Amino acid sequence: MKICVISFDYWDYDHYIIKALRKKNVESFHIKIGSVSYDNYGEKVKNAASKIFLHKNLKDKKRQKYVIDTLEKLGYQDQILVLNPDVFTHETLSFIRKKTHRLITFLYDNLSRYPVEDKLHYFDKVFSFDDEDVQHYHFEKLCNYIYLEKQEVTNAKPSLDLFYVTSYDKNRNKVIYPLALKLKQLKSKFQIVVVGKKTWFLRWKYFFSPTKKDISVVFRRKTIDPKSILKYYQRTNTILDLMREGQTGLSFRVFEAMALEKKIITNNSTIRNYAFYNPQNILVLNDDLSNLTADFFQTPYEKIPKEIYNQYTLDTWVEKVFNLYES
Repeated sequence: MKICVISFDYWDYDHYIIKALRKKNVESFHIKIGSVSYDNYGEKVKNAASKIFLHKNLKDKKRQKYVIDTLEKLGYQDQILVLNPDVFTHETLSFIRKKTHRLITFLYDNLSRYPVEDKLHYFDKVFSFDDEDVQHYHFEKLCNYIYLEKQEVTNAKPSLDLFYVTSYDKNRNKVIYPLALKLKQLKSKFQIVVVGKKTWFLRWKYFFSPTKKDISVVFRRKTIDPKSILKYYQRTNTILDLMREGQTGLSFRVFEAMALEKKIITNNSTIRNYAFYNPQNILVLNDDLSNLTADFFQTPYEKIPKEIYNQYTLDTWVEKVFNLYES
């Protein structure tokens, strides 16, 4: 069997799918369009001018060509998985459709954020992590997965009670300050990192605010690579996870926390619907943060039963997506 995964893979999660497939002796390939770069500085300047004056991104065209050229070389595939089809044109999806017997997509963003309803007819199967989209469009529910090897809790006390790294998002940022203030009142050790091009405004806003400037929030323009984030997670007791507006599905933070046996604090109430939910490990915040107390950080983590944990591993995920248990 030959399987191809096509994705942008901004956070470098998708290559784990290929590793899991190859572990099952499946011939698999990853077409990562996020790796497409400029050939030279002149091409970069030309594209910048095109975006400003023509409102066209020449790099997008280059990415589409990369997918078509690579798939042409790889040949016909038994199955192709496209992760979030919003970055692909109709022409590219039509070409991909002709190169496989079974074309699948997994939407790990909700349709209100990335509307792709006009592209879904290309696919034999549509999976979605978002409860509302599943209910409204009759997709098959599929959450993200545990891609890390399971790590046991050690006796060493973490240096932080809570850690959170997030990209800039104005709705999530509304929660950060009152939450940081509450954590400070509880005398908790925490670090919150906000990443993105627009963080200069927040940095300025916090610096000149007499109430906010001493809150432990770090603003940085450049992203933190996934391996460094995991090192931070290993040094904390609890991982914070705040939703984007309109989101109901679970982010990868939740599954990273499960693998690392870390507690979770979140404002995503749908987490209560999952088999691994345990109020000793997971705190769903009230809007006024009134249920956030120091006790949550002090009680021990309760291990997730193996039979429940295994439901959310990448091994189980690829079996479901590619029907490998029927092979």
